[in-house]
Amino acid sequence: MHQHPLLALSLFGTLAVSSCTAPGNAAHAPEYFLLRPGVEKAYGYSHAVRIGDDIKISGAVSMDDEGNPTAVGDLEQQMKNAYSDLEQVLAHYGCTFDNVIVENVFTTDMAGFLEASAYRSSIYTTDFPTGSWLEVKGLALPELLIEIELEAHVPK
Repeated sequence: MHQHPLLALSLFGTLAVSSCTAPGNAAHAPEYFLLRPGVEKAYGYSHAVRIGDDIKISGAVSMDDEGNPTAVGDLEQQMKNAYSDLEQVLAHYGCTFDNVIVENVFTTDMAGFLEASAYRSSIYTTDFPTGSWLEVKGLALPELLIEIELEAHVPK
């Protein structure tokens, strides 16, 4: 019997959705973390979410606790500030950069990032994660030159 591909996708989608709402799945309930609660609530995002052994971390930028850009015009310092925030988020979950499996970098200045990217060797001392480096037209605020998002895995 030949099954229509759209029917199979439809059934799969139904199964996938129903498994997300299955009762008694508290072991995989999301654990949210806000690094700067006021800023994150104002912009409408959580800095990180852990589900099971996986942690998704929103893009970190160079900002102070009120959400004002810092190190304006200095891409390398903005990168270091972003990594500092990411380190705090990872530490909240008992992790380090050794647990990072994906790193995506968004920058408005790829040439500047390539010049400063050697700094990453001091962050990733064991292995580099997978990921992408993307030059973008702009970030959330015009003063921001770089944003770094991560995914981490917590070993059992």
